[in-house]
Amino acid sequence: MAMYSITDLKPGRAVSIDGQPYLVLTSQFGRKSQSKANMQCKLKNLQTGVIMARNFQGSEKIEQADVGFKHVQFLYGDQTSCTFMDLETYDQFALQKDDIEDLVGFLTDGLEVDALMYGEKPISIKLPSTVILTVKETIPGVKGDTATGGGKPAKLDTGLTVTVPLFINEGDKIIVNTETGEYKERA
Repeated sequence: MAMYSITDLKPGRAVSIDGQPYLVLTSQFGRKSQSKANMQCKLKNLQTGVIMARNFQGSEKIEQADVGFKHVQFLYGDQTSCTFMDLETYDQFALQKDDIEDLVGFLTDGLEVDALMYGEKPISIKLPSTVILTVKETIPGVKGDTATGGGKPAKLDTGLTVTVPLFINEGDKIIVNTETGEYKERA
């Protein structure tokens, strides 16, 4: 297994600590006068979602985690899980909604995403930067409403609620940014 030195701990890198996969969220290099160098990191456990802070010292070696991405398609969701299909092997697997709860509101039938794999086990998904969703419920637009005149809440077909401009009506397809959860533009 490949090893990282503390200077390799950049945001986005996956490391293994005590047999658990972690994603480096932030890292800050530091050195105080004559003392050894250290790297202050904020890490997210890829299996539990717990975020922790940890300092790594000068010559410490950190194991690289065995993670990768696989291209998959969202098939359907039920009360407790979401089912995906591997686009190469056509194998299906389910992820618990609790594990990906921040992402569920962006999933539509047939959406292609990347599954984060730890070894052979899928542990999370990575969404595209934007998705197209349909407005299911909102206050009707009134003649004279403009794009710069403010916003109103709109419930989308996935259950997600976003603020949209006043001219958006029920049935309209809109583009939503998956990182911020905000309306981007009409599709």
